Amino acid sequence: MPFHDVEINALGGGPANLAQYRGKAVLVVNVASKCGLTPQYAALEKLHERYAARGFTVLGVPCNQFAGQEPGSAEEIATFCSTTYGVTFPLTEKTDVNGAQRHALYAELVGTADAEGHSGDIRWNFEKFLIAPDGTVTARFGPRTEPDAPEVTTAIEATLPA
Repeated sequence: MPFHDVEINALGGGPANLAQYRGKAVLVVNVASKCGLTPQYAALEKLHERYAARGFTVLGVPCNQFAGQEPGSAEEIATFCSTTYGVTFPLTEKTDVNGAQRHALYAELVGTADAEGHSGDIRWNFEKFLIAPDGTVTARFGPRTEPDAPEVTTAIEATLPA
């Protein structure tokens, strides 16, 4: 199923409507509030702000599958993200990214390999997938790759709509 056709709810309820991102570049990231990598929220927000006017957004996907590091309710997640890191980019409902209950969004994403050749299951919080304006996955970055790393920003700039 193409990225833009996947149905997923927004964190606050109701459809997230991925079709609204047709023609835009999107960085999809499985996020968690109580992880050693949680400070990546700050760099994700800076990326969102830096490239938003050029047709880019970050899409955060909360997930509690890694050591229970996203235990909160939708309200708790939203409050944490906005008050701690000033997050303005959209967040989806809490979702499984691995296993039998893997969301359709991640069923589409995990077939893409990262620079080291890893494809398949998400390894930890803050794994990143770059989606092109046409909905294809153009890059995958491991959890420890900082959102503002040169390889990420170079890929984003190459994927931004003309």
